[in-house]
Amino acid sequence: MRRGHSTRGFGGVLCTALLIVSLMFALTFTSSAVAQSDGESSQGMLERFDCRTLAERESPETALAWLERSLWANHCYEFQARAVRIGADGVRALALSHDVVEGAEREVARFLDGPPVVFERRGRIGRLSWAEGDTSVPASPAGIAEHLDSLYRLRLNGEERLANRTTIRLDIEPLDDLRYGHHFWLDTATALPLKHILLNEQGRVVETFQITELRRPQLHQGEIDLDRPRAHPGDPWHPAWLPEGFIPQPVETRSSRHDDDIDHGVYSDGLATLSLFVEPVEGSDQLIPGMHRLGISHAAVRHRDLGGRIRQVVVMGELPPGVLLRVADSVEWQGGGEGNIP
Repeated sequence: MRRGHSTRGFGGVLCTALLIVSLMFALTFTSSAVAQSDGESSQGMLERFDCRTLAERESPETALAWLERSLWANHCYEFQARAVRIGADGVRALALSHDVVEGAEREVARFLDGPPVVFERRGRIGRLSWAEGDTSVPASPAGIAEHLDSLYRLRLNGEERLANRTTIRLDIEPLDDLRYGHHFWLDTATALPLKHILLNEQGRVVETFQITELRRPQLHQGEIDLDRPRAHPGDPWHPAWLPEGFIPQPVETRSSRHDDDIDHGVYSDGLATLSLFVEPVEGSDQLIPGMHRLGISHAAVRHRDLGGRIRQVVVMGELPPGVLLRVADSVEWQGGGEGNIP
């Protein structure tokens, strides 16, 4: 079972992790999608969203409304599917499933050819950012849609038949050259994304992900829990620069596959996501500084003097290489003591 990123075993584990992250991104539309319920309790009970309310909503008419509906659909529909992913590293077939068990989501992606890799994610609906004191944390697909609306140009581009279903195409074009563009084909009956094309900063297709068979999509007849507000863990480092709109994500990044001295942060604008790793440079098991190509993704590697020690900084994601390098070069350690190592 594969979960998350790792900087160990660059040629294998890291590449596989990025591949899995990209396919799960296509499955869930955005890992930062969150929700909000009116059921919040002053006694600390979990907030919940009732998926049955989606059946009562009017059909979307605008690109922004379709985006919001799709964010909800990705949480609330239970289904099984077959899909293909086409990228620079070849073609892979997958089996996908999504369901809700006792208020928690469960997603499974299984590669049907090549190395036998299975990815499983369980959890509640996440929140948009870390909590700070008593400040309310934005937590709704509407909030994410509005956030993306200030960073991308959204427009509808006609209907098309895919996987024997009618879809509407949603084009999402970045307003700057710091992130990639996207085309989504949304099932008009459920708003689930049936096809996704990722476009680089030159407008060239770098990945196509398409569901070829969607089996028994059913709206979950119940509620899904929201994650509790989480306080920032207070890492001693932080990126001094991020593309506009990127927010630190309140996700658990500790893993048994990471050494205790490997720190990991995740940042997202609600659509694009990058991972940042910081660890001491020790021994020979290190990455060569520079830019590395990993399928459709990139990894920027720097060896920096941070906190009085030489540390390896790795920034990964499906973003322009120059953006990843700039983020890696901007990492600062609280209290100074930093620099670049040639």
